[in-house]
Amino acid sequence: MGRYLKKYWLFFILAPLFMLGEVSMDLLQPRLMADIVDEGVLGLSSGGVGDMGLVIHTGLRMIGLVLFGCFCGVMSGVFANLCSQNYGNDIRKDAFRKVMSFSFEQTDRFSTGSLITRVTNDITQVQNLVSQCIRGFVRTFLLFAGGILCMLTLDLSFGVVVACALPLIIVCVAFFIAKANPMFTILQDKLDGVNNVMQENVSGTRVVKAYVKEEYEKKRFGAANGELVGTQLDVLLLFSYMTPIMNIILNVSVVAVIKVGAIEVGVGNVSPGDVMAAITYISQILNAVMRMTMIFQTVSRGAASGRRIKEVLACEPSIADGNYMGETTIKGKVEFKDVSFSYSGMGGEKVIEHFSLTIEPGETLGILGATGCGKSTLVNLIPRFYDVTDGQVLVDDVDVKEYTLSALRRKVAMALQKSEIFSTTIRENIAWGDPQADEDRIRHVADVAQALEFIEGKEEGLDMQVAQGGHSLSGGQKQRVAISRAILKNAEILIFDDTTSALDLKTEAKLYKALKKEYPHMTKIIIAQRIASVKDADRIAVIENGCLAALGNHEELIENSEIYRDIYDSQLKK
Repeated sequence: MGRYLKKYWLFFILAPLFMLGEVSMDLLQPRLMADIVDEGVLGLSSGGVGDMGLVIHTGLRMIGLVLFGCFCGVMSGVFANLCSQNYGNDIRKDAFRKVMSFSFEQTDRFSTGSLITRVTNDITQVQNLVSQCIRGFVRTFLLFAGGILCMLTLDLSFGVVVACALPLIIVCVAFFIAKANPMFTILQDKLDGVNNVMQENVSGTRVVKAYVKEEYEKKRFGAANGELVGTQLDVLLLFSYMTPIMNIILNVSVVAVIKVGAIEVGVGNVSPGDVMAAITYISQILNAVMRMTMIFQTVSRGAASGRRIKEVLACEPSIADGNYMGETTIKGKVEFKDVSFSYSGMGGEKVIEHFSLTIEPGETLGILGATGCGKSTLVNLIPRFYDVTDGQVLVDDVDVKEYTLSALRRKVAMALQKSEIFSTTIRENIAWGDPQADEDRIRHVADVAQALEFIEGKEEGLDMQVAQGGHSLSGGQKQRVAISRAILKNAEILIFDDTTSALDLKTEAKLYKALKKEYPHMTKIIIAQRIASVKDADRIAVIENGCLAALGNHEELIENSEIYRDIYDSQLKK
């Protein structure tokens, strides 16, 4: 994912450059303090007479350098955040675009909760990784390397302390990071689980309450959250062992520097100020290593999140775009040619098998069949929500695989049994079908869909704000808003997938009558459970076990199809 940083190369360079300025000021301070102690206070070169002027002058220099270092630190933070935030923003938008291009099958494979985690939390972890790399890591490395160099310039004997302490620290860090690294992938997986449970309960809150399952769902969420917390505690517990061990090494090293310094001062090789500077440098060196362990945590977690994001970005849509964007002379024809289909993960079991049917332009086709016989799957093949396993689906005599997805889906409008209503106004929900539609068109399609009456009965009318998920509307009202949206699209092919199940028969009849009158050119495919919903269709297809069992109008099927007669008798015969 390094290509996303190319746009922000200037910020990527400026952040560590300013950090270099901040660290340089930090490394200068101990030397200046050594001068104050040796000359300003002890007066080692002037017979033990201190120099207050030097103290004041050097102190002012130190203040100036601190202010300059603060400025550099602020600028480093600004550029690091500009780089990391923009980097994360670009990845998040690309990841979302990729998710939007996934087929239903791919979305199911990842799971909704996991995709939410990847587009939110995982990308945040990668942002933190970038910020740490160009700021925290640079600061830590410069303090580490610069501290060692400055300490050795004081006296080479101090290097013995560093040489003894560093291997212990490196072994300690390597051990804990190796133990923690696999845990971060597990941690993100556990977060997926929490998000999945949360998403299911928020979207299905009415069902949970209707079945009085709040306690059950609380336990299920508690179990998922407990696994997440348990993994987090394992990571934190592991690093809690490391901190005191590192502090012991740091304090022992400081004592060693004082001891070595005392010996060297005694023989006149170093001054007391140099010992003080050496203590500061050893603290900077070892603190830098300790901070490095925190950075390694961020790196490990960011790397785990990066792998998960790459899985999304690298996943090519299983529904490949075609090349055909042209207009067709035929409008609204649909043809199934020996179509078979099976879902992945079902062991090759066919949901649709050797299905052939031609739907003529402007025709109204009703589709009947038992639950699970493949009705919805069949119509989902038209806009390529899924691709056929065998055979062909043609729209206007062109294989759907040859169309670009946008060109194909412009030809198709769908309204589903589960109406997806967005948390905005009724007007904007309907205008999804055509954002350029004016007031008159919106009101017209709402009238055709038998929605205008209930909309005008609302105080705000079309400007009524709909609650999230459409919970402020009844099932029938949501379906009529969704039907209005589909009609407004004015597509060649209109598909109702059990869309009128929540409408009473009188309202449904008025809807189909208005559709036939106002949109005679539009091909209509109506999936229904009720014969009353489709008996006036030009033809009715009866599906059984994924196969076309019977085809004809109502009268023909009553006469020739036993399956259709059974359904008719169970529903309408008195």
